[in-house]
Amino acid sequence: MIRSLLVANRAEIARRILRTCRDLGIATVAVHSDADAGAPHAREADTAVRLPGDAPADTYLRGDLLVRAALAAGADAVHPGYGFLSEHADFARAVRDAGLLWVGPPPEAMEAMASKTRAKEIMRKAGVPLLDAIDPAEATADDLPLLVKAAAGGGGRGMRVVRELAALPAELDSARAEAASAFGDGEIFMEPYMEGARHVEVQVLADAHGTVWTLGTRDCSLQRRHQKVIEEAPAPGLNEELRRTLAESAANAARAIGYEGAGTVEFLVSSAGRAYFLEMNTRLQVEHPVTEEIYGLDLVALQLRIAEGERLDAEPPAPRGHAVEARLYAEDPARDWRPQTGIMHRLEIPGLRVDSGPADGDAIGVHYDPMLAKVIAVAPTRAEAVRRLAHGLERARIHGPVTNRELLVRVLRHPEFEAARMDTGFLERRLAELTAAASDDDGAASPAELAALAAALADAARRPGTATVAGRLGGWRNVPSQPQSRSYRAEPGGTEYEVRYRLTRDGLHAEGLPDVRVLGAAAESVVLDVAGVRRTFEVTAHGDRRYVDTPRGGHVFTALPRFPDPTARAEPGSLLAPMPGTVVRVAEVAVGDRVEPGQPLLWLEAMKMEHRVTAPAAGVLTALHATTGRQVEVGALLAVVAAGE
Repeated sequence: MIRSLLVANRAEIARRILRTCRDLGIATVAVHSDADAGAPHAREADTAVRLPGDAPADTYLRGDLLVRAALAAGADAVHPGYGFLSEHADFARAVRDAGLLWVGPPPEAMEAMASKTRAKEIMRKAGVPLLDAIDPAEATADDLPLLVKAAAGGGGRGMRVVRELAALPAELDSARAEAASAFGDGEIFMEPYMEGARHVEVQVLADAHGTVWTLGTRDCSLQRRHQKVIEEAPAPGLNEELRRTLAESAANAARAIGYEGAGTVEFLVSSAGRAYFLEMNTRLQVEHPVTEEIYGLDLVALQLRIAEGERLDAEPPAPRGHAVEARLYAEDPARDWRPQTGIMHRLEIPGLRVDSGPADGDAIGVHYDPMLAKVIAVAPTRAEAVRRLAHGLERARIHGPVTNRELLVRVLRHPEFEAARMDTGFLERRLAELTAAASDDDGAASPAELAALAAALADAARRPGTATVAGRLGGWRNVPSQPQSRSYRAEPGGTEYEVRYRLTRDGLHAEGLPDVRVLGAAAESVVLDVAGVRRTFEVTAHGDRRYVDTPRGGHVFTALPRFPDPTARAEPGSLLAPMPGTVVRVAEVAVGDRVEPGQPLLWLEAMKMEHRVTAPAAGVLTALHATTGRQVEVGALLAVVAAGE
């Protein structure tokens, strides 16, 4: 039996595994980089071992250090979680060679699925339906659109959609470079890109005695940059024949490689209802909670029991209800999914299952994935689960870096999603619509205007000498009768609001908002009457940031100084680093070259994603300060493009 387990991972999945171990009475060992020294997973484990350094390549990707940590801490088993070394057969062998129990599939099964090209050969022999690969040298216009994919790894790295043959050579080179950088393997392959297809997967669980469970389906079609955003179980709208085909194909795939433990077989389902094998993930998936919720299982506990040699029952339990999961990311969807950093002051989502990485007060840095938490709702029907999830996210208190929370709520309430008519291209098609600023056509005050007013009144109430509230909670005193003015910028980097209000004989009034009356104003709570409707705003201040929470959503503002710093302006045409990161590639350009608008000049890597920095306009490159491998802070000058001839 496992008595002490080392979790070879971090953040959300490490905390998830630690939670199950506590329930099972298993002692735990965490590992942490220097950047994660104070992280929750390091604090919550019984023992923690330092991995010197910050970058994954120096810490969580060092199998030798992980094995050494397990032995030093007296662990007798290792659970890899997902990502990092979870699908590396050599690491699994090193764990076993050290006399430790590996909580995962046999190394041989992992090797069989490690290369997508080899995996497809095995699946073809097992009778699993496949898409045929296309030789790049023989591709024609009739084959378009095409999908270029890395043979190793996952998470959307090294993946490109090609819609014009002329763009194919550059996209092949770009995919090879990213795959080599991310996985140490530049092998790529190409297959047809299926417009309107869905991403559907099957959870498998197999023991060492020949029993294979298939635990229904999950739909993971809502993706950004080929990475999942919203997942649900069971996948809606599949007929029984297709469900049977998916289950049988997944079971055949597991048996073909002698699989043991938890794994996922992924498929593309065409608009015509045909399934095609994509890949098999030989580990626990990020989205495993939706399967847990409808089957009433703890998949981590089952992984541990299988590793200990226990048998599964002949049949799994029957599923009940519907579950939906949303991934909360520290990113700005409206700005090319730009990752965000900073302090997570508060993360509170009541009433739902929340599997989170950071805790209140933790720093969100640049070294790791931007996922903050997984939020899961379960209900008897899909409609109820979707509604519960949207409502819970809307009422969440998220005080810290900018997140994709608003996008998630809008997606969950979009008519196409509510009707289960989504596919893998949904977000790409609808992104502008889903990230557009809210507008009111009836001339009434917008939610953002009301939130800015609440921030201003709370700031005023925070001043020494001002009583706490108005209305039934008391009266304001020492407030000048002349108009007061405060300015705020909606985040991320949005509209600026100037709020003007004055104290009159009838109470506080906001200029330009005739239908709004101030019922109460305190440092942390403001109550407004908006055209006869009472609305309450909770206001929290952290530095110059103001977080305004309401039952209908949250707003974030930066309080602007009365007199802006004139030295803060950058030279026209300056390209500044949009986030902290590392320059991973620089285009073949030199100072003095003419560039075109949108032409890539360099690539930054931050939070496991690559971000292109492009020329803002046609002009001449007059400065280039970026070099491969350089680490830059947000706002660092990377290049200058002088517009014009």
